[in-house]
Amino acid sequence: MQILKKPLITEKISAMNEQGVYGFVVEKTASKPEIKKAVEKMYGVKVEDVRTMRYAGKPKTRYTKTKIVSGYSNAYKKAIVKVAEGEIIDFYGEI
Repeated sequence: MQILKKPLITEKISAMNEQGVYGFVVEKTASKPEIKKAVEKMYGVKVEDVRTMRYAGKPKTRYTKTKIVSGYSNAYKKAIVKVAEGEIIDFYGEI
């Protein structure tokens, strides 16, 4: 099971990258120690702090020609990771 799904690249998180804070969308069942180990292994940095947030799926409605389709968007979990001072994670290195 892959714990880190994708990095979060938003304006707010990108502004926090200068302070060594990065965001990731993670598996809903992942714990803080698991997230810490996964980030350290994948990016080769020392993680100081992990904060997590769970988001429930929001109700969505779409109107089509034949009927109204209702459902929910996907629920997800977000992790905010603080790395040791002087270390960076380069998301754009592969591009």
